[in-house]
Amino acid sequence: MKATFIEQYGGPEVLKYGDLPHPVAGAGEVVIDVAAASVNAADWKARRGQYGYTKFPLILGRDFSGVVGALGAAVDDLRVGDAVFGVLPSGQEGTYAEKIAIKAAIIAKKPDGLSHANAAALALTGLTALSAVEDTLKLKRGETILIQGGAGGVAGFAIQLAKHIGARVITTASAANHDYVHGLGADEVIDYNERDFTQAVRDCDAVFDTVGGDVGERSFAVLKPGGRGAFIASGEKPPNPTRDDVASLRPPVGRARQPLERIAALFAAGAIRPPEIKLYQLAQAADAHRLSESRHFRGKLVFQVR
Repeated sequence: MKATFIEQYGGPEVLKYGDLPHPVAGAGEVVIDVAAASVNAADWKARRGQYGYTKFPLILGRDFSGVVGALGAAVDDLRVGDAVFGVLPSGQEGTYAEKIAIKAAIIAKKPDGLSHANAAALALTGLTALSAVEDTLKLKRGETILIQGGAGGVAGFAIQLAKHIGARVITTASAANHDYVHGLGADEVIDYNERDFTQAVRDCDAVFDTVGGDVGERSFAVLKPGGRGAFIASGEKPPNPTRDDVASLRPPVGRARQPLERIAALFAAGAIRPPEIKLYQLAQAADAHRLSESRHFRGKLVFQVR
């Protein structure tokens, strides 16, 4: 099969496109003919060596959409030909390929009205946003949330989810992306190039930070007493709060069928729409990684595999 992989750590130039062996379905697994796979920041972090993988060649990529091509033993809830989407288990890479093997129990059927590219774009972003907004922050109707980096894939899903819950949503974005994030449902947008969000916002019930660094550390300033922050770009542990009257939390992003079905239901209900997408071929992975690392794009970057 064709795949994009690395044989050593390094910059985008170490990405190779070529032939690797086909995967085989073990017990409880299915082989997926991958139609689309999305690019996540975790992909280029893995390429750089930040996760300590030692077995090469290493196929990158975590989320996908495609069609069941083969069944392993003891799989009775999916059939060959089913359109599905999902995310590989934590600590596993491999979706930049024409085929993957994955446990059937952690993938879900793709809604008919959702393209493979859009399903791939919503998979890991959706799991992350659901874990942060619903499970970790436990956002409620009538609360106010600041979502940092609103034009990104995870943040864009979170904006829509927060509005669906009934919260007031403030987000940060460059001027070029204001119309885009307003279209997702943001009530107020702060241009981070022109205004210090800590001066523009106060008394938030919750913050969801997808940016990290200094932005995450300064986000505690906008919380009201008893407020809570969820952080996904500050490493394995959330940043230490600068106050003792707020909570700093790291969402656990698990892999299971139920939250994927929740994403499908939100899409079917019209509560969530896919992000803006820029398509690439697997052979163009270096270009996709360069843009992803720059962070100067909105929505999601997606590989059209077939």
